[in-house]
Amino acid sequence: MLNLPEDFIFGGATAAYQAEGATKEGNKGRVAWDTFLEKQGRFSADPASDFYHKYPVDLELSERFGVNGIRISIAWSRIFPNGYGTPNPEGVEFYHKLFQECRKRNVEPFVTLHHFDTPEVLHSDGDFLNKENIQHFVDYAEFAFKEYQEEVEYWITFNEIWPVSSGQYLTGTFPPGIRFDFGKLIQSMHNMMVAHAKAVVLFKKMNISGEIGIVHSLEYRYPYTDNEEDKKAAHIDDVLANQFLLDATFKGSYSDDTMLAINHILDINNGTLTVEDEDMHVLKQASELNDFLGINSYQSSFIRAYDGENEIFHNGTGDKGTSVFRLKGIGEKMFDMDIPRTDWDWLIYPKGLYDMMVRVKNDYPNYKKIYITENGMGYKDDFNNGVIEDEPRIEYIREHLEAVAKAISDGVNVKGYFLWSLMDVFSWSNGYNKRYGLFYVDFETQERYPKKSAYWFKELSETKIIQPATSVSSLKE
Repeated sequence: MLNLPEDFIFGGATAAYQAEGATKEGNKGRVAWDTFLEKQGRFSADPASDFYHKYPVDLELSERFGVNGIRISIAWSRIFPNGYGTPNPEGVEFYHKLFQECRKRNVEPFVTLHHFDTPEVLHSDGDFLNKENIQHFVDYAEFAFKEYQEEVEYWITFNEIWPVSSGQYLTGTFPPGIRFDFGKLIQSMHNMMVAHAKAVVLFKKMNISGEIGIVHSLEYRYPYTDNEEDKKAAHIDDVLANQFLLDATFKGSYSDDTMLAINHILDINNGTLTVEDEDMHVLKQASELNDFLGINSYQSSFIRAYDGENEIFHNGTGDKGTSVFRLKGIGEKMFDMDIPRTDWDWLIYPKGLYDMMVRVKNDYPNYKKIYITENGMGYKDDFNNGVIEDEPRIEYIREHLEAVAKAISDGVNVKGYFLWSLMDVFSWSNGYNKRYGLFYVDFETQERYPKKSAYWFKELSETKIIQPATSVSSLKE
């Protein structure tokens, strides 16, 4: 058995677009996802989990089941329907009520400013490829810092810059649906890091109480074999997805090693990157000001060298074994190791989370603390008269929390864990059949039902002891 600290946050994570629904209520502005999904005709973010109306229920469940922290994102277009201009009073008031309900229920809100949902007006004008939109983001951040300073102690600038940019410009699964444009991919990541840095510097200048950080999706890359070609491929892939962003966050510069790999990727894929002196100045300013790093971790990757053409097939349906991910001059993700994986081909490998936390500690010693801001298992839950037996999810969480406890014992300052997700939510390109929540949502009635994992999580938050797997079957309300 392993113990977690007394002051540890046992959290649940949500995101505005995935949970709120109500996309046309309260004078909310459109986001690019609205149009993207309408054109596809497969899924809609209404009703999602109807968090816009049901948040009192979800926060009461949180308090009852020992969830003492919640990740919430503000929908930028609820505050500024066009991304800038005059604030929308209905949107502003909604988040006041939401944060006040968090306080009432003793659930600490960790509030994200950007979680995949740039207002459509700005998105159609280049999103973060357009540097004017960096200033619009900073203006929005400044408004939020001032408006909610009495209710919010923990601020997150961006959620998952790599998945945002890769979804937009590499896999094409996010709007605007562009594939294999490495120039746009890397430029977008850099520009979002500049926006992050400017918001952090501004927050500190405002002398507002509280903390600010960023959430990165950090998934460890391992070589498929011990040969030098696979080691090089894994390193290049890691630089693209992890090291580039970590350097920007904590060094405020890109190391020679990082730029060697980035330039290789750009050269072989006919891309360019523009980095201005002003960009690097603000990145350097912010590099010592991050109060925490959020790590989102769902899987690790094993990379084999690959020199063919770019080829990706996104498994968005849970048809196990259909994923393909091959990047020209970088590498190919392999799936044939003796490692369990989800129906969506995500490898279940908790050692990757441990290795990444230790890496951050060793390679970026100016980090202050880490929260695991997302980790969880997408699963096709069976609903049987209100009973949801989800032992595989419990085992997944348990193994990853063991990795967290081990990292803490080895000197990594980890202060909390947020399960993705608090309740079942809309899952972007996967729609509604990929469930992650502690609480099952009937998307037709919007009723909530605690899963077996919710009872397990409650016991964990009360005892701080990670029980062995054999104790799962005895859980009762």
